[in-house]
Amino acid sequence: MATTAVSTRTQLVDSLIERYPHIPKEAIVKEDLLRAGVCFSDEALEVAATFQSKSYFIFSFDLTPFEKMEGQEYRKAPEELCLEGGPLGFRRTIVSVRLNPSSPYRVVEDGGLCALELEGARLCGVGFRDQPAYYAKRLANGKPLIEVAPNIEWGYLIYLTVYRICQYFGKEEECKFCDMNENYRQQIQAGRPYTAVKSVDDVVEAMGIIAESDTASKAYTITGGSVTSQLAGLAEVDFYARYAAAIEGRYAGRWISKMVVQALPKEEARKFKDAGTQIYHPNFEIWDSGKFAAICPGKNRYVGRDEWIKRILDATEIFGASKVIPNFVGGIEMAKPYGFANVDEAIKSTSEGLEFFMSKGVTPRFTTWCPEPNTELGDANPEGAPLEYHVRLLEAWRDTQAKYRLAAPPGYGDPGAGRAVFSVSAFMDVAQ
Repeated sequence: MATTAVSTRTQLVDSLIERYPHIPKEAIVKEDLLRAGVCFSDEALEVAATFQSKSYFIFSFDLTPFEKMEGQEYRKAPEELCLEGGPLGFRRTIVSVRLNPSSPYRVVEDGGLCALELEGARLCGVGFRDQPAYYAKRLANGKPLIEVAPNIEWGYLIYLTVYRICQYFGKEEECKFCDMNENYRQQIQAGRPYTAVKSVDDVVEAMGIIAESDTASKAYTITGGSVTSQLAGLAEVDFYARYAAAIEGRYAGRWISKMVVQALPKEEARKFKDAGTQIYHPNFEIWDSGKFAAICPGKNRYVGRDEWIKRILDATEIFGASKVIPNFVGGIEMAKPYGFANVDEAIKSTSEGLEFFMSKGVTPRFTTWCPEPNTELGDANPEGAPLEYHVRLLEAWRDTQAKYRLAAPPGYGDPGAGRAVFSVSAFMDVAQ
């Protein structure tokens, strides 16, 4: 498919909105914000600082490291933006904040209110979420609750990164798009409270404080880095399952319980179900076999692509197909030097993966790739993947979902433009 030549970001966005009228315009802008990041005027940042702050819940999800943010924007940035109104009549759209001082997207302040500009032209209004009251509380040991149990997706999801380091270390093992270990280092260097391993007791205490007053949260995710040997004397499944067991033992059924870890053998995955986990996310990242091996060398070495797929399908016998939801990192298919040369080839490949899984009742989801610096792919591809790729990926996902008449994945809130709260990609904005 030919791509129309454009000279500005505004022309690019406008051309894609025109060429893909069946994809919500809000979703197209959302994907561009996620791949390009956003900057703030000083005045807008001061307004944002009075609302829910960015928690850096697992990755940096920034296009600039802390050390290069001259205004230390990371200390005042909001967790998410709510886009609405403006010349294009945007429906409410929730977008994760990815800081980039050089972004063509800029949040500005005007009379106490904020708006989003693209290359200096007003695009829509911007709202921020009020800081939850429990964010100001501390655990009995003095730890800030926000450090233990932050929430995202406009309050829908409590995100429990209980292990903030991945045991896939170095060039030969780390996924080449992932800055989890690097983010941990920069958080510590910045003097922020950022516990490497959260205790079960701390997590349960934090969830109890939230349960007392919060009505917005409907789900929680337990996740962290891969464990290739042991952690705290435990194998990966036993390390993570104990958190679910403790929460569900105290607050059974209060939230939808989700587990985001590696694809584990069937009998190990069953331990998550026995602990009370309802939804299992054995993240797959990228479909193509050669690119999986090159971009995810640790996963390929310790498990392997074919075995990973087998374990995903095996897990459907435990959780049910609709509750096994592997994640793809949308955009790394085109990352140099490993990626496809053009959008057509990349879409063809990922569509094969969508077809394979959805034909079996498994509905993958996407995180839009953020080309974080200090990662191999981020350094080599600072602009990420083409916006056209992301738009066509939404199209492929939506069309495959419709083909197999699949419901939107559970545990993500309401689907559809104007209703979705999933903030790190627009797949739920196009879901039916």
